[in-house]
Parts: sequence; structure tokens; C-alpha cells
Amino acid sequence: MLKIKNLEVSIKEGKKIIQNLDLYVKSGETHTIMGPNGSGKSTLSNVIAGHSDYIVDGGEIEFLGEDLLALAPEERAIKGVFLSFQYPVGLPGVSTISFLQAVVNEQRKKRSEPLVEAIDLIQMAEEACEMVGLPKSFLHRPLNKGFSGGEKKRAELIQLILLQPKIVVLDETDSGLDIDALRVVGNVITEMQNSSRGMVIVTHYNRLLEHVKTDYVHVMSAGKIIKSGDASLAKQLEKEGYSWVKDGK
Repeated sequence: MLKIKNLEVSIKEGKKIIQNLDLYVKSGETHTIMGPNGSGKSTLSNVIAGHSDYIVDGGEIEFLGEDLLALAPEERAIKGVFLSFQYPVGLPGVSTISFLQAVVNEQRKKRSEPLVEAIDLIQMAEEACEMVGLPKSFLHRPLNKGFSGGEKKRAELIQLILLQPKIVVLDETDSGLDIDALRVVGNVITEMQNSSRGMVIVTHYNRLLEHVKTDYVHVMSAGKIIKSGDASLAKQLEKEGYSWVKDGK
């Protein structure tokens, strides 16, 4: 589904962030990426989505057999790429429900699919609010304005539920969540896991994986994946930190 080969990424100032990175996510698989601050985890997430602040110096990203790097960010979204941002931006004056309706129907239009009537989309959005533990009134607030950190993360999951993407990248969706919210978010992610969808979860902690099944855990350091394993690797990292895996040891 998602094939990343020999990826090299820098920022506009010329600093290299990702070096010679390989990652292969098959349909139905969930991959978790962990690592210390500055290791390149969020950079990888943003590059998959097509963020313009990053320069791909080499390598390939293939999605469903197509060159993802040749597509604009909006084209990637239409193809089924979804990124839940670490720091979602606010849109003053744009209600959450208006945003959802515009995004859902624009993607469906570009894919030549039937548009969703307003009343049906409101019902879908209200059901999504219930899934993520937010009141229906939340939909009428300006998108991400005045939201707490946890509300922003759950608002991103509402988009995920309505858009039903093919590859999901969650960049620290668990940050800023209390125990109850973490459980809710974990349940939503589990609900979204299926045999036709791939997932990449970026996190610092094992606590999310107590609620979500992951197939693989990868450790990033200095822009490289230096170790991979199953869910037990995340538990070991939580207990012992990252020093023992640095330099691939």
C-alpha cells in the first residue's frame, strides 16, 4: 500500500532531517513509529502528506502503485491519504460542521462519487462526535478556535471518521490527552482499523498501544529507522528509554 524507499529529506535551510529511510505498510497493517524528540518522526508524517516546508532530496514514496511525491497535497488527500496533525491550525469564522461538509463533498466530487446531503452529513458528524466523546454542539464552534489540546485531537478524528481514508498517519494523536480521552481515542482508532486500510501511528509513549493493536514498532533516531519489532518493543522503550537502541545496537 505505502512504500517508502531510500527517503532523504531536508528543510529549506539545508539541514538534513531524514536519511535513507525505508518503510513498507501493507493493507490492514498498523505501524507505530517512536523515537526521541528531533528524530524525524513528524517530518516523515508531513512529507507523506505533502507539506511544502520540506524538501525531498532523494528516494521514493509510492502509494497504491502511484508516485505520491508527484502529487499535490490535495491530490494525495483525494487519493485517500490522511494526516492527523500534531498541532492542528484554527480557522476563525469557519464552523466545524461547515468545514466537514466542504471537505467531505469536495473529495467525493473529485472522485466522481455522490455528494452527501447536508442533513445526512450533520447526522454522520453527530454520530462521529459521540464516538470521540464530544457534544453535538461542538460542531457549531469555529474549527480548532478555543479548543483544548484534547479537543483538537478528537476533532481530527471526526474528520478521519467522515473521510474514511485508505492510509492514516496519526502524528502524536495521544499527546495532551487524559486517561479517559486516551481510551476514547484508542477505541476510535481500533474501530478504523480494517483489512483495506493502513495506519502509521507516531507517538512517544506506549500508553496508546495499550488501547490499540499494532503490528510493528519502529524506532527512529537521527532521521533513520534504527530498530523494528513488535508491540513488545514499545514496552521495552517505555521502561528503558532510547539509549540502548541508538546507533542500531
